[in-house]
Amino acid sequence: MASKLVVSTFLSLDGVMQGPGGRGEDDSNDFPHGGWLTPHVDEGFGRIMGDVFDRSDGMLLGRKSYEILNSYWPKVSDEDGGAKINNMSKYVATRSPMEAEWNNTRVLVGEAAQTVAELKATTDGEILVQGSSDLLRTLQEAELVDEYRLLIFPVVLGEGKRLFADGTTPAGLRLTDSSTTDSGVLFAAYEWQGKPAYGMLPPA
Repeated sequence: MASKLVVSTFLSLDGVMQGPGGRGEDDSNDFPHGGWLTPHVDEGFGRIMGDVFDRSDGMLLGRKSYEILNSYWPKVSDEDGGAKINNMSKYVATRSPMEAEWNNTRVLVGEAAQTVAELKATTDGEILVQGSSDLLRTLQEAELVDEYRLLIFPVVLGEGKRLFADGTTPAGLRLTDSSTTDSGVLFAAYEWQGKPAYGMLPPA
């Protein structure tokens, strides 16, 4: 028994993942670009995200991302697309106790490197990490991420929280899938392969 931990993230071309959905979503550090994703949402984007969620058996969130999603999704009816995310198992990684009212939510209290490793070892299927930039750094350091499914948008922001910030634990990745949407969004899936491989190019 072991789950696969999949990170699904929206990124600008320069790697920023902060505040994609709208102003107020995450304005920390005076981030001025909230909502940079929405002009590029189209049918292809919806199809990719539908497949990402259809393949997922559970969702792992940091505390702030949980609060953002919990403020919206429980109000969405099954008919309007809320059935999958509202009924699936959800896990919140937090260092301090909290009450979780969202259906099928379990709180993992403690150091995420340990609690998420235990979660992976005691569950099956795919666990999806959506957003949760602070949590991601911990998961990367502990080498708990098995796959990245990235949607890369044709916009450069120049500032904000990045998926791979300075100091990220080095990793080798293997491309397993890719596609593009009509609005210019690139989808790329990468499997974690351990440490990077190195070599030397011949002299020009």
